[in-house]
Amino acid sequence: MSQPIRIALAQFDFPVGAVFDNADRIIEYIIEARDEYGADLVLFPELALSGYPPEDLLLRPGFLRDCHVAMERIAAAAAGVTAIVGWPETAGSVVYNAASILRGGRIEHTYRKRELPNYAVFDERRYFVVDPDGGDCVFELNGVRCGLLVCEDMWFAEPLHTTVEAGAELILSINASPFERDKHARRDALLEDATRRYGVAIAYVNCVGGQDAVVFDGGSLVADADGTVRPAAAAFTEQMLVVDFDPATRGFRSVEWMEDGDESRDALAWRAVVRGTRDYAIKNGFKKAWLGLSGGLDSAVCLAIAVDALGAENITAVRMPSRYTAGVSNDLAAEQCAEQGVKLLTLPIEKPFQGYLDTLAELFEGLPVDTTEENLQSRVRGAMLMALTNKFHGLLLTTGNKSEYAVGYATIYGDMAGGYAPLKDLYKTEVYELARWRNTVGDPVIPTGVIERPPSAELRADQKDQDSLPPYDVLDAILARYIDLEQSREEITAAGFAADTVDRVLHLVRVGEWKRHQAAPGPKVSRRAFGRERRYPISNGYQG
Repeated sequence: MSQPIRIALAQFDFPVGAVFDNADRIIEYIIEARDEYGADLVLFPELALSGYPPEDLLLRPGFLRDCHVAMERIAAAAAGVTAIVGWPETAGSVVYNAASILRGGRIEHTYRKRELPNYAVFDERRYFVVDPDGGDCVFELNGVRCGLLVCEDMWFAEPLHTTVEAGAELILSINASPFERDKHARRDALLEDATRRYGVAIAYVNCVGGQDAVVFDGGSLVADADGTVRPAAAAFTEQMLVVDFDPATRGFRSVEWMEDGDESRDALAWRAVVRGTRDYAIKNGFKKAWLGLSGGLDSAVCLAIAVDALGAENITAVRMPSRYTAGVSNDLAAEQCAEQGVKLLTLPIEKPFQGYLDTLAELFEGLPVDTTEENLQSRVRGAMLMALTNKFHGLLLTTGNKSEYAVGYATIYGDMAGGYAPLKDLYKTEVYELARWRNTVGDPVIPTGVIERPPSAELRADQKDQDSLPPYDVLDAILARYIDLEQSREEITAAGFAADTVDRVLHLVRVGEWKRHQAAPGPKVSRRAFGRERRYPISNGYQG
């Protein structure tokens, strides 16, 4: 006779490479699930022991040995409760993306992931293999037949189908699924279809946290066998989630479950970039951050992100006016710092800029002033910011957005200088949307004047971005089609965009590739982020 199962889902951050620290935390959570919540089963995310993605750490024999040692220690602690832990399992010369069932103080069985993703941010076939002799994993708990799947297995028909055919009534899916705008709806639809089609319930746990350019949102959930997908757990929030599974109805009842208060696109995107910024700083040993504050939109939004991520007391903004800086820019920067309680330094760049001009004057004599002189100002600012972070320590945030990175409207070794780029995967129009959304949460923190004024790099008199670029609504629409949807020139022009504008934008994207290869990492929020997800050759003769 089947009995109810109390399931704990450990929606936590397990940092990459921190094998023994992760093992300690896993053991703590196993004990907490057993003793505080009376759980029969506790689920941990994919590769929780090693962190995800461990990348070339998996090529180090010592790292893999440490994972085995740590896994044996975790197994010994799994008494009085069943635990499922994801880890990289070595067998001879090969490595599997594995999940082990632990109970009675030992590893009872190990399931090996069958579908290895090798697209977008995923590169699993570089490291893992599929076990040709592997197959379904179905085990019994309280008389209930439980089937185990790992992340990508859920997105393919065969692993789920054969697991149900093997007798599973409850599917346990452990995941390391990165955040991406609009992904929640696709995941919910997948679970609804699977539960309706097969009449099985699903418990889905996902990890949380930023890992370089990837951010994991959690958003764990459960789905009843009748197709009812329960509200997701709060995204980007670490928590122990607890539900009771009723084998008679194949449905769930929440015991400990914090739901998401706001799952709007802007709310999730904001929390993604905040979490990504916070975790990048903390995991790399930074408690403080610096940024140049120009009085423009991008730096204003970056400042608000930094404050939400690390606290106002840990942020220093630097105002670096030049001969072309408008008075209103200085005023708006000061207004935002006062509103958020951030320390503001003012370091005029006129003297070092003039020093460069004087030094180069003889070589440049007779040549017209152009972007060379404009970029010198940006590079002076970049050098000063790097000097400050070198001397006083802290993470330098660079403030460029996806539109600028796409078309190369950014100065290499200038405004691109920095260790992390919070807006790197947000088009300019999306930065505007986030600014307006953030001002609806509590007191407004981004001055209205910043949002309403025309964007300008202020590197020459009366300069506006639109002097060099199409209007951002046009530019971003073309970029989204070309970059995110990978449409051709013909498809974009057929959608109604002027051919000469399309040609110009696509040319800028192609010739700016070398800059993007040297850009700081930033949190992925879109379908196609620059960096590990969109990897184009710099030397590239293709014009399509």
